[in-house]
Amino acid sequence: MRGSYSYRPRRRYPFAVPTFTIRTYGDPVLRQRAAEVTELDGSLVALADGMVEAMYAAPGLGVAAPQVGVSKRLFVYDLDDDEGPRAIVNPSISESDGEWTYDEGCLSVPGVYFTIVRPRSVLLAGWDLDGGEVRIEASGLPARLFQHELDHLDGTLLLEHLEAPQRKAGLRILRERQLADGSPARTDSVTIDAAGNAVDR
Repeated sequence: MRGSYSYRPRRRYPFAVPTFTIRTYGDPVLRQRAAEVTELDGSLVALADGMVEAMYAAPGLGVAAPQVGVSKRLFVYDLDDDEGPRAIVNPSISESDGEWTYDEGCLSVPGVYFTIVRPRSVLLAGWDLDGGEVRIEASGLPARLFQHELDHLDGTLLLEHLEAPQRKAGLRILRERQLADGSPARTDSVTIDAAGNAVDR
């Protein structure tokens, strides 16, 4: 999920931390359901750290493993609070409530934001990188972020949540940008509302 936060120095590990680029619309890995993580080891920690660096470089609020080409059920996020970056392994949402309309962006669909309705509150469960159980009751932006990243783990892009006019307008813009063989810069960003109207950001 797209955002704007300052870079924090990465954690130090006794092994190489991979360098990643964000996969974008059209990459097949984004349409595949990611595999469950079966082992929590140093390579998974290194993967998470590389994902955090890619997230800060983008910049974004969160990144799921498929967005860096790795089909594992893991995402990282940073809400720019005192807790810093966090990773959730094999996450699931067991409860949701309410509705919230918000202009949502995605690092894998760069430069295009969509007005999307999602549940306002969720209960997220999973594990941290130490194998500890995690349960988070979230509402507002954190809840939306969790839903967005879980979508990636299920092979779903935010395009699947759009009204027909939005989807048509969004796909047209994405195709035009692919034909131009260029990734949209931040200054090229637009928001597409439920009626399919595009407004410069």
